[in-house]
Amino acid sequence: MTQANIGVVGLAVMGSNLARNLASREGNTVAIFNRSYEKTQTLLDAHPEAEFVAAKDYAEFAASLSKPRTAIIMVQAGKGTDAVIDALTEVFEPGDIIVDGGNALFTDTIRREKAVRETGINFVGAGISGGEEGALNGPSIMPGGSDESWVTLGPILKSIAAVAEGEPCVTHVGHDGAGHFVKMIHNGIEYADMQLIAEAYDLIRRGTGKTPAEISAIFSEWNEGELESYLIEITAEVLKQVDAETGKPLVDVILDQAGSKGTGVWTVQTSLDLGIPVSGIAEAVFARSLSSKPAQRAAASSLPGPSETISVADPDAFIENVRLALYASKVIAYSQGFDAIVAGAEQYGWDIKKGEIAKIWRGGCIIRARFLNRITEAYAENPGLVALVTAPFFVDVMARAQDAWRSVVSDAAKAGIPAPAFSSSLAYYDGLRADRLPAALVQGQRDFFGAHTYKRTDKDGTFHTLWSGDRTEIEAVDTH
Repeated sequence: MTQANIGVVGLAVMGSNLARNLASREGNTVAIFNRSYEKTQTLLDAHPEAEFVAAKDYAEFAASLSKPRTAIIMVQAGKGTDAVIDALTEVFEPGDIIVDGGNALFTDTIRREKAVRETGINFVGAGISGGEEGALNGPSIMPGGSDESWVTLGPILKSIAAVAEGEPCVTHVGHDGAGHFVKMIHNGIEYADMQLIAEAYDLIRRGTGKTPAEISAIFSEWNEGELESYLIEITAEVLKQVDAETGKPLVDVILDQAGSKGTGVWTVQTSLDLGIPVSGIAEAVFARSLSSKPAQRAAASSLPGPSETISVADPDAFIENVRLALYASKVIAYSQGFDAIVAGAEQYGWDIKKGEIAKIWRGGCIIRARFLNRITEAYAENPGLVALVTAPFFVDVMARAQDAWRSVVSDAAKAGIPAPAFSSSLAYYDGLRADRLPAALVQGQRDFFGAHTYKRTDKDGTFHTLWSGDRTEIEAVDTH
């Protein structure tokens, strides 16, 4: 039997495309297996040039792989993944490698890695970004797992990853759940980026009256400059499409209710647990949730408010203001995302190199963008950077953009146009730079109703006030 150096389990679109990508790279022979052999046969018939080694059961699949056996699972996250892992551990041996390439919750990956490790088999959670196209032509890959597994897996993943500026978009992120954690944050940033772009489109359309096709041209122009990114590129494509049936812009016949698959929600939930404010990402998640509440929106449609129109004297100047607001808000989304990565690494003991993460996001993934190089440079210059937005390059961006940003948020608020991601990103920026926040009053309130104590600006230690009208008594609290 022909021996394969890599196998793929799960042959839906992502798995099939990844298998084809692997087979197209020199040095790889790919074993394939699907619970339903019909999908296996379909892939074999469609792509004989790939010379796949097909298996009809797990034992045959394992026998077709050279040691250490290495298999990438591409099945739906959840119980299906657990079932495949259980089946593979029955036929694999110590030293072999099981890779979960799905969108798993990182805590599930930590649990699975611990359980599989007890068998002597390596388990790797690998975030794979880029969708169907990326799986086929080169994704951005974020693998976790042991150092031992990376020795075998690294060259294989480098062979199929996207390439940016001569470098493969893959790096060993860290141990156990680190890869899926970073992929989750990637998707959270993606949520924010998409919402910000949608708000920019909405504001330009309402403010200037331009058609979707005309706004498509604006986004195409933006994609030639500092906002160059995959999401800006595809936005231009979406906006210029015309519905064949009605002749209307396609964007006008798509129902304005956005769905999600959970990774944005996981980012917000995890960041709350870590105590990291990711307000731009959170508002993007909430905006999708609000859009999907048609009954509430219908009931509230007659509530009092402005006319949702902006009076724009100079359309070109307004469009430039929106561009700058988009850029500044985008920086905040990345800054918040990297804050979450830093906090996650500290919490779970991962050695995540932040500059390397920015590098592997330059190609293949959904949030690939020109300014990711600036993030890599920022962390190279200052590995202990306390917040990405405080790096010199991004300080200059904020100095250049903030007046326009404030103007756009103000215009939106006065016109009654929802711009939650723009607004929350600006509020976060101002909160970060404020010399004093009203949190002092919140601490006073907490101490009043719950004796939660507080610290003082003029003394060390922890204090509690015995609240009694205008006159109070303060006592120091022994916290040892």
